[in-house]
Amino acid sequence: MKVLLINGSPNKQGCTYTALNEMSKVLNDEGIETEIYYIGKDPIAPCRACRACGKIGRCVINDKVNEFVEHAREFDGYVIGSPVHYGSASGVVVPFLDRAFFVDFMSGKDSFKHKPGTAIVSARRAGTTATLDQLNKYFQINQMPVISGRYWNMVHGQNPGEVVQDKEGMQNLRILAKNMAYHLKCKEAAQRAGINPPEAEQVEYTNFIH
Repeated sequence: MKVLLINGSPNKQGCTYTALNEMSKVLNDEGIETEIYYIGKDPIAPCRACRACGKIGRCVINDKVNEFVEHAREFDGYVIGSPVHYGSASGVVVPFLDRAFFVDFMSGKDSFKHKPGTAIVSARRAGTTATLDQLNKYFQINQMPVISGRYWNMVHGQNPGEVVQDKEGMQNLRILAKNMAYHLKCKEAAQRAGINPPEAEQVEYTNFIH
C-alpha cells in the first residue's frame, strides 16, 4: 500500500512539509510506503474549461499536471497539504488540483474513486478551517472517503521550528496518519474477503434551467 502526500506550498521544506513528513513517518511505521510530491513554485495555469481532456485523456496545457495524474494513479491514498494564503489554499495547489481531478474524471479513469484522502493545512494564525473545507471538496466530489483525526487537521507556526512546538497539532497528524493506515488495512481485508465497492450508476446531470 502506498500513500501520496502532496506538498502545495511554494516552500519545499517549510511548515507544510514538516506536517506532511510527520504523517509520512507514522505511515511508514504502519508498513505503508509514502512519497511526498512537491508541486513546486512555478506558475500553474488554471483550467481552460475546454474539455479536450475528455477526448485526448490529458490536459492540453503541457505542464506537470499530466505527469502527476499518471503518477498518482498508482497510489492507494492521498494527503493534500497547503499553507493558508489569504484565508484559502495556496495559489499553486488550487489550479493544480482543479486540473488534475478534472482530467482524471473526464478521461473516465476514476483513479481516485473510493480511495481515502485527507487534507492538512499550516498557518501562522488563522484561515485554517476555511482552507480545510476548500481542500476536502476535492475528495467529496470523487467518492473518496475523507479520513479525519481528533481535531481539525492543522498546525500553526511561522517556521518549521514553531510547527514542531505545536504539540496538539503534531499529535493530531499522527492520529490522522494512523486512521489513514487503519482505513487502508480495512479496505485491503475487505477486498480479500470479496467485498467490492458499490456498483456504479449511470450519472444523471440536471441543469437548473426551465
